[in-house]
Amino acid sequence: MRAVKSKDTKPEMIVRRLAHRLGYRYRLHRADLPGKPDLTFPGRRKIVFVHGCWWHGHDCKRGARAAKGNAAYWLGKIGRNVERDRGNYAALAAMGWKIAVIWECQLKDMAAVERSMLSFLE
Repeated sequence: MRAVKSKDTKPEMIVRRLAHRLGYRYRLHRADLPGKPDLTFPGRRKIVFVHGCWWHGHDCKRGARAAKGNAAYWLGKIGRNVERDRGNYAALAAMGWKIAVIWECQLKDMAAVERSMLSFLE
């Protein structure tokens, strides 16, 4: 699992290129904010997280896959990830930030992602 990256993942890079192409400028992985958000738009007080479906327990086909080996460990780990995400979202909302989550599976329909990014960031 050492090879699994937490920054600069392929889905994150796709969303970053989209935001830049749309004319939005952002800060990356701000350590002073809970959860180190993937993209932060400070002037707008908005944050975008780009989550992998399996790692963050999404309810899509990819996120619902069960681990084949050491299933109990992975079930617990993903459950902790989901709880940690909820806590981070609550802390950020209490600080006055608006939050959007883009799931890895949503990137199959880039037109929809673009529309949601535009409506969120406006």
